Amino acid sequence: MSTSLSPLLAPMLSSAAMRAICDDATYLQHMLDFEAALARAEAAIGIVPAKAADTIAKACTADQFDLGALAEAATRSGNLAIPLVKALTANVAKADAEAARYVHWGATSQDVIDSASMLGLRAAIDALLADIGRAISGFARLARQHRDTPAVARTWLQHALPMPFGLKLAEYAAALHRSRLRLQRLRDEGLALQFGGAAGTLAALGDNGWLVAEKLAQELKLPLPDAPWHTHRDRIAEIASVLAIAAGSCGKIARDVSLMMQTDVAEAFEPSGEGRGGSSTMPHKRNPIAAATALAAATMAPNLAATIFAAQVQDHERSAGPWHAEWPTLPMLLLVTSGALAAIVDIAEGLQVDVARMRVNLDATGGLIMAEAVAMALAERVGKSEAHHLVETASKKAVAEKNDLREVLANDPKVTAHLSVERIAKLFEPMAYQGVSQALIDRLLASLDHK
Repeated sequence: MSTSLSPLLAPMLSSAAMRAICDDATYLQHMLDFEAALARAEAAIGIVPAKAADTIAKACTADQFDLGALAEAATRSGNLAIPLVKALTANVAKADAEAARYVHWGATSQDVIDSASMLGLRAAIDALLADIGRAISGFARLARQHRDTPAVARTWLQHALPMPFGLKLAEYAAALHRSRLRLQRLRDEGLALQFGGAAGTLAALGDNGWLVAEKLAQELKLPLPDAPWHTHRDRIAEIASVLAIAAGSCGKIARDVSLMMQTDVAEAFEPSGEGRGGSSTMPHKRNPIAAATALAAATMAPNLAATIFAAQVQDHERSAGPWHAEWPTLPMLLLVTSGALAAIVDIAEGLQVDVARMRVNLDATGGLIMAEAVAMALAERVGKSEAHHLVETASKKAVAEKNDLREVLANDPKVTAHLSVERIAKLFEPMAYQGVSQALIDRLLASLDHK
């Protein structure tokens, strides 16, 4: 459960909180937490002497172990749990040789590793939920602030119709909230203790196997599954899918922001600061730094999730290979997802909106953005097909003559026969043609309260 990112790149692509959670020493401690909890659980039902359980628990602190030595030993044993259990047993024996007999009693390596992963995932989800909550609040605040700010809606990267900028922002908040709901559900239902012994039957514990499992789940505060799940990795795959979706939603927002920051658009910007977004050669540059981080994560996350999906295909009761592929992949996915969310928090809490520039861009096409509004009004008189033809012809003429569409329409007798000049003028007010946008903003903001 390494950071899987170099010290130089990790701060750019992940949050500090997630780096701490995915740190090797933290993961090692989670493995030791499992061993301590196992001893206590078995002591509670009389399998392990209480004194031995106490001695084992006292030895279960990560700073007593050599990470490098464990890593080197793992290359020969095939996983980290085997050398860890051997080292833990030796440490316990120094204090109490009798207690050392009960280290790792009835468990298998995968029980330790998978349960430690679940403990790490619980902490990771909590960190993600904290950041996603901040991002949602930031975009919701901006949505309320800009619900009456007219902006260009773009389809296929072209000007399409006017829209309230607040609707775009409310959509960001709602998309992130859907990821929040998925993460909360995983936190409550998707995590599970792994405890099955050598082949998933708990045979080494005889009739006490399930009693130990129940006590162990209570000790670790992990949900108790119906049975061990060593080679059924759907839980891990679901977690990966939720992380990839969250990263993708962040990437969508980041894509929009990076496009709005273009010099030619210049409608909204990431927060600025000393040394932020500059160029090594061009003093005037203001690059989209946070957006770039989120976009990098959105590019990486689907491929990392794909590795987790591929690792679902495992053989029989314990698998060699696919399980191992999860070890570096899942923490990497957590890290880049955390980086995406941290970047989006930065944007949500500091987005700088140029309302005046949005209006300039609305007017940039000489009124063409209001063509549909005119066509629909005209359609009420002459039918949709004829109205479309009249406005399309007028639009082409406006472009050819570099004239304003409103003026071309006002001078077209085929149009003014049905729409007065005053009526045409009103049709060119952007926020008069927003449909049910305000109701949609209300619905989206209200959805943020759904649990």
